[in-house]
Formats: sequence, C-alpha cells, structure tokens
Amino acid sequence: MERRQLEYFLALVEHGGFTNAARALRVAQPSLSHAIAALEAEVGGLLFHRLPHGAVLTPAGEALVGPARQVVRDLATAAASVREVLGLSGGRLDIVAQTTLAVDPLARMLGRFLGEHPRVAVRVTDPERGVEVDHLVRTGQCELGLVNAALATDGLEGVDLTEQELLLVLPPGVTASGGGPIGLGELAGMRLVATAAGTGIRDILADAASGLGFELTVAVETAHRAMIVPLVLAGAGATLLPPSMAEEAASKGAVVRATDPVLRYRGRLVWRSGPLSPAADRFVAMSREHYARP
Repeated sequence: MERRQLEYFLALVEHGGFTNAARALRVAQPSLSHAIAALEAEVGGLLFHRLPHGAVLTPAGEALVGPARQVVRDLATAAASVREVLGLSGGRLDIVAQTTLAVDPLARMLGRFLGEHPRVAVRVTDPERGVEVDHLVRTGQCELGLVNAALATDGLEGVDLTEQELLLVLPPGVTASGGGPIGLGELAGMRLVATAAGTGIRDILADAASGLGFELTVAVETAHRAMIVPLVLAGAGATLLPPSMAEEAASKGAVVRATDPVLRYRGRLVWRSGPLSPAADRFVAMSREHYARP
C-alpha cells in the first residue's frame, strides 16, 4: 500500500468523483483510476461504488478513511521532522478554529508564531461550529483545533487559553447608558445581528438571556460573519464582538460598550494524542508559554 494510493483515495473521498479528484490532484483520470483499482486489489474489495455521476464509499471504503488519514499525516509528520533536522524546511501547520476564535486570539497567536518561524506554511480552516472543529481534529483532517472551551472535547489533548471579554457593538448614533457599561437586561429590548444558533457568540448571548429570563430578538441571522459589522453600521441591530473586531467597528462609527456583568469567552487548543509535526509541536509550546490560562 503506497502513500500515493492513499492520497488518491482520500482525494476521491473529498471530491466525490474521479473527474473532480483527478482535477484537484492534477493527474490524468486513467492514472487515478488505475491507482484506486490497484489499492482495491491489494485490500481485496471495492472501496467505491462507481455511479454515473460520482463515486460513493462502500463499507470497506468507509473503514479505510480514518486509517488512511492517519497514515498520510504520520508520513507527513515524519518527513517534516527530518526536514526540520536538516534545516531544509520550516514545515506546515494545519489548524482549524471557530471563526470568532480565528479572528481573536488565533490571528495574534499566528503573528507571534510566524515571527519566530517565518518559514512555516500555515493553513487555517474556520467553520462556525465547535463540533465541526472537533470532527476535523478527531478524523485527522487538521492537526490542531481551536474551539470554545465550553465544548466537551473528551479524548483530545488540549490547553485552555486566557479569557477574553466580549463587547457590545451598537449602530452609530445610539446613546447607551451614558457611555458606561450596559446591563445585560437591556439586551431584551434590542434587535440583534447574530450568527446561527449553535455558534460560539450566539450561544453566549442565548445563555445570558436565558439566565435573565428573556429570549433574544434576532433581527438578522447570517452565516457570513463579514456581514455583521456592515449590518450594525447600517442600523440593522447590535451584536457582540471580540475586542479586535469591536475596535474596527468603532473606527467606522459604531458605538462600543462593555456589558455588566462582563461577558467572556475562552478558547481551547486541542489535538489528538500522539506525536505532532515539528510546526504543531512548537505552536503548542508557544501557546502554553504565552496564551495559556494562568
């Protein structure tokens, strides 16, 4: 069983058809088909049902996905370790983070890390939901994950990061509490702009409202986080944002206030047990040193 065969197999899983997988791999489709056929001959059974418009995993194929991802990642880790010793490459860092955490603190963390290790190539994936981050780490599709610390991540190694305050961001011209902190009870009378239920900040808002006995009034629900600040600036409603995003909104005219009591969120950096690539190992060490909860 060759690494190339497993990489072709995983590409076919990801793209769902020979044509798309061959295009993504930049190989001829007959070469891909031959490699998959050879792999099936080696394992002794079909890995895919060939359909007129794609390919679907057989039970045998489903059983191979997890081990194949682990083997490919372990080989990449071994190669990166050798290159690191030889000084030929800085390696690669694959990290998946919930979108809010990707903005803050991950952006700052990566800035520090790349300042120390500028030759590392970084890939960041940013789904909204923590369960998606958990899945991508557990299945080996990403080496490191950054999730809301409230999410259960049993079975994964991890380090909790320091807490961060969330700030209330209001449309321009709104007069709120004379410039001081805004009581959470006042959220009951506000229209809000938020991401979907089950996402990080939306859940923090919902928990705060539930604790005070009211339901949120969500005027605009969007999966496009880039829309949130423009929607607030246009007067659609208020929102909660981490400090870096709130400061940017304030620079464009939004009104920013603290909440009373303060709403906070915390990220947890997670990874599967076992050896990490040199880049991931150094990122974890840096996180422990500079960003871990005291």
